Amino acid sequence: MKKFILAKIYLVVVLIIYTSNIFGQSYNIGHISTDFYDNTRNRNISTEIYYPSDTNGDNVPISLGNFPIIVFGHGFLISWDSYDNFWNSLVPEGYILCFPTTEMGFAPNHQFFAEDLSFIASKMQMESLNNNSIFYNSVLAKTGILGHSMGGGASFLAAENNPNINTLINFAAAETNPSAISAASNITIPSLIFSGDDDCVVPPINHQNIMFDSLNSDCKTQINIINGGHCYFANENVLCSFGESSCNPNLNILRTEQQSVTNDFLKIWLNYSLKSNQSSFTIFNDSLQSSNRITYSQYCNSIGIVDQNKVDEIKIYPNPVIEILNIDVPLEFINGELVLFNMFGQELQKKIISNKLNEINLSYFESGSYFIFIKKDHLVKKSRIIKVF
Repeated sequence: MKKFILAKIYLVVVLIIYTSNIFGQSYNIGHISTDFYDNTRNRNISTEIYYPSDTNGDNVPISLGNFPIIVFGHGFLISWDSYDNFWNSLVPEGYILCFPTTEMGFAPNHQFFAEDLSFIASKMQMESLNNNSIFYNSVLAKTGILGHSMGGGASFLAAENNPNINTLINFAAAETNPSAISAASNITIPSLIFSGDDDCVVPPINHQNIMFDSLNSDCKTQINIINGGHCYFANENVLCSFGESSCNPNLNILRTEQQSVTNDFLKIWLNYSLKSNQSSFTIFNDSLQSSNRITYSQYCNSIGIVDQNKVDEIKIYPNPVIEILNIDVPLEFINGELVLFNMFGQELQKKIISNKLNEINLSYFESGSYFIFIKKDHLVKKSRIIKVF
């Protein structure tokens, strides 16, 4: 009996150490309200931001480190503060969560909302270069676009052909105008779609299933939560609950249960896609197969996944750059494409890669951050550069 108890204690200690190694330290939650201005659209984007801090509170300093960005789109008539379950779960794990509060009316413009999500993703990277910002030198060049319901559909529009986004994740995503389903065919980044089995507001068969099939990602997964509903991905919201109760008054799952299932898979996926922990991808797939709380569909080009991990990174120098940027491209990308984007996802240059060594003259470009994006078939690599002077 004594040996058995010691063995159990040892197992618990091992699990604690293992979890700590995967998810890192736990942070407190800081909060700031801000207005971002998009001068190309003459539009103010009110945004609530939650971030890792050493103390809880408003406008407190951010913790030391570099943290991935998560931009989250709210649902139709669902206030941003109904999603406190997400920031309470993810900020302590070391993520910065941004919630635009635009398009809250009865006639939201889905395209405008998607452009807001996309703009914030780019703007937060620029904030890391602004020595007057609370986020100065604190943002990792990794960004995820997330969203629920209408915001889930808008997340497809925001991620379409957007080189700044590393992963797409949404919850009970709804079709939008313009079409999220059509936009999905232009999305190649790793994607994770959550659905509720008993969602009568935007049933998976008419929304998320089609979006999943339309995605052009080399690795995409759809998780269908057994007995899951539409509104339970968020916390209590009167209008959402009223709408769902009219078509499904008796969900056979607790809100806490649905959010627990969601968090279990979401944290592992984010650890893989935004923190580059390759072992988390194995854990994620093992969890898919062993869980009795979900059903799932998955398509991952296993050759592509393996190749992505084995292919050398792009060698770019000097970085920061004043004039001539040298790009040493892995051999696997010869005859592929090299594309230069600005922080807002606008394509500035494109060329066919015919040599391993390439040059780009940036002498006439403004100072700031840019992205080098190289791709060939299922292989994709990108890197951020900084232009100075």
